[in-house]
Amino acid sequence: MNTVQNDAFVAIEYTLTLGSGKIVDKSSAGRPLGIVMGNGQIIPGLERALLGRNLGDVFAVDVPAADGYGDVDEEMIQTMTRKNFPSDMELQVDMVFQAQTPHGAVSFRVKEVAGDEVVVDFNHPLAGENLHFDVKVVEVRETTEEDLRALHEAHGCDGSHSCSGCHG
Repeated sequence: MNTVQNDAFVAIEYTLTLGSGKIVDKSSAGRPLGIVMGNGQIIPGLERALLGRNLGDVFAVDVPAADGYGDVDEEMIQTMTRKNFPSDMELQVDMVFQAQTPHGAVSFRVKEVAGDEVVVDFNHPLAGENLHFDVKVVEVRETTEEDLRALHEAHGCDGSHSCSGCHG
């Protein structure tokens, strides 16, 4: 198997930059990102750009915000009271916190601190950003049972093939 298709295991080396040219993420040397195609492990725009590519392909792709981490959702920006944070902590803009919800952990970023009010943003840090990827396809193969186990574990699934977010 040399062509990227759904349900194949694919490994890529990549560099992610913003429109400003700032590098915000990249694969580590010798440690490509491995995914099972068609399982939503990466943003939709990048996954679509990989389909049909071949082992060894090197390409660049621009992914608009809507096909990346989405547009900024103003409803995800909320005001909390200062007492929701540790009293001995000096809150600063851009601090990131995690909160437990009935659906698991969520991250949020402090946007503004004004007296007893703290404006927080639950949007992904890259929401609203157009993304540029430089990609090299370094592995394409049949997916193994071990790959599927790792996929299920990453989604918190029990392997029963009935969990949401995983394909069977």
